[in-house]
Amino acid sequence: MPKIKSNSGAMKRFKRTASGGFKRKQSNKNHILTKKTTKRKRHLRGAEQVADCDVAMISRMMPYS
Repeated sequence: MPKIKSNSGAMKRFKRTASGGFKRKQSNKNHILTKKTTKRKRHLRGAEQVADCDVAMISRMMPYS
């Protein structure tokens, strides 16, 4: 049986956590940053946990992670 290809877009965006979930970066932090307040950009800095309803879909996209 052949290997399953991983989704390369998902590999760049998500990392598996030790507990089996996924972490992701927050959106709206890439461009047009001059109009966003410092507080808003600071709060977008950290990583977030992927919602439970989306974990199964991401696991299918990344079978070997």
